[in-house]
Amino acid sequence: QVQLVESGGGLVQPGGSLRLSCAATGSGYNINVMGWYRQAPGKQRELVASITSGGATNSATSVKGRFSISRDTAKDSMHLQIDKLKSEDTAIYYCNADITKWGDPRTYTLWGQGTQVTVSS
Repeated sequence: QVQLVESGGGLVQPGGSLRLSCAATGSGYNINVMGWYRQAPGKQRELVASITSGGATNSATSVKGRFSISRDTAKDSMHLQIDKLKSEDTAIYYCNADITKWGDPRTYTLWGQGTQVTVSS
């Protein structure tokens, strides 16, 4: 059973930084695209940033220049460096991954349990 485990959320003041991490556990799979989504109270879940197995990245316009996504393919892990935090960044941040299981041609989408990021003075 493959699972995504997130860590690194918390309370931070405006202008501060956080580093979120996501690790995939289990065996017998390959991870394709990984990404971070967030959901603020009363809003829909939105893509923050994504990264392919080859290292190509994509990020939302609202976070460009402040958020940086990276990935360690050897460890099946992913990180999101968040700088210059704003109050509007307050949300639950979810790790997401598209995986394929060995011997199975289908693609599965996994979600982590979410980690809370609160930006407040």
